[in-house]
Amino acid sequence: MTLSPAASAAEILARIDTTSPGCSVKDSFGTLDLSGAGFDVLFEAEWIHRPPGPAPRHPDTDRTGVRWDVVRDADALAAWAAAWSGASGTGGAGGGPFRPELLGDGRTFVLRGRDGDRVVAGAVASRSAQAVGLSNVFAADGGSGAAWAGALGAVSERWPGLPVVGYESGEDLAAAVAHGCLPVGPLRVWLATDR
Repeated sequence: MTLSPAASAAEILARIDTTSPGCSVKDSFGTLDLSGAGFDVLFEAEWIHRPPGPAPRHPDTDRTGVRWDVVRDADALAAWAAAWSGASGTGGAGGGPFRPELLGDGRTFVLRGRDGDRVVAGAVASRSAQAVGLSNVFAADGGSGAAWAGALGAVSERWPGLPVVGYESGEDLAAAVAHGCLPVGPLRVWLATDR
């Protein structure tokens, strides 16, 4: 991962094992061109930031009756992961990257939006002393606007003095911006493919 916009491709490539399968580089500033070194762009996104304070209300959130809380046990995490995989189109079983050990990390919070007992939305919040990172925001019905409103509301209730940060693209970027997040710069992830 680059930590400076001045980092060069040669400097980055000299510090990593480019022969390892799955070798990737998170270009935090979107300034590198690694295509000549056998890398392809895996995805591009935009960093986002929302200042501390109450999240803007969203009309759909007020009408739906969706309640947001933190996942606390492995069974609830499995239900959350199933809803996430259906919404994200991954269709994976077994929780995918969301293992029960995640629940023991005191800085990571799996947030769920429930309608009755059914998980209809969710997100992952990673808290530090300076900010809350928000990722994996989803809505089981595919409408990300209400999911962003609910997730940002849940974060602002739990950590009202912390800004929210993350990165998004496409529809999720538009939904995040519509709910008070500001785009603050590009991000690019490169994957070694010529191996």
